[in-house]
Amino acid sequence: MVLKLYGLKTIPLVNKGDDIASLVIDALNNENKSLQHGDIILIAETLVSKAEGNVIHIGDIIPSEESVIIAQKSNKDSKLVEAIIQESREVVEVGDDFIITETKHGFVCANSGIDESNVQEGLATPMPEDADNSAKIIRESLEKKFETELSVIVTDTQGRAFRNGALGVAIGCSGINPLWDRSGEKDLYDCELKTTEIAVADELAASASLLMGQADEGIPIVIVRGYKNFDYLRNVDSNINPILRDKSSDVFRN
Repeated sequence: MVLKLYGLKTIPLVNKGDDIASLVIDALNNENKSLQHGDIILIAETLVSKAEGNVIHIGDIIPSEESVIIAQKSNKDSKLVEAIIQESREVVEVGDDFIITETKHGFVCANSGIDESNVQEGLATPMPEDADNSAKIIRESLEKKFETELSVIVTDTQGRAFRNGALGVAIGCSGINPLWDRSGEKDLYDCELKTTEIAVADELAASASLLMGQADEGIPIVIVRGYKNFDYLRNVDSNINPILRDKSSDVFRN
């Protein structure tokens, strides 16, 4: 199997109200590319939030007493901390330079997923309000244009427990199951897999992150082509929920 990835280099800086599917189509035309059956379009969450007008003006925030206390413990600006709290269901842990929360969407990550990079000074972008729906709208528009089956994954950059460094993960998807349960299949030695689940959407997001980068690469959209299990995992009703571990089964919070 050959898996190909290419980043769209001509996506402009995005403003509120921009249609992301149209930006993808324009970039494909500019770069003499097209989309074909089974292509997976991975889109950075900052681009989605900016297009949807989901931007925080940090200077306008009035910090609460709780945010002031957490700011002192985490060495962060109290206004930013207030934004983090407002985007969360629960503050899980606070350290010298981090705040781990469970976001309104159910993701456990640093700073409620609020991103201060690749936006103007004084602004920050929280995660999209509904990244699954955003992905669905974009997918349906692109499928209509190119008359073929595609999938769209909205990506973010997050850290991992027990490992240094960050990598791309999926926070929204449409057109493909994010989790592949391979229980019951056989391995090379004919042993039956018992509990093997593959975080397909996260693996695809991590691969796209190699091209997207984290600084001034300017590639917020990556196309993955040649994923052989696309048809098997095809699901127009998919969402990111299967990939999220319920708190009741999270041994690190119980």
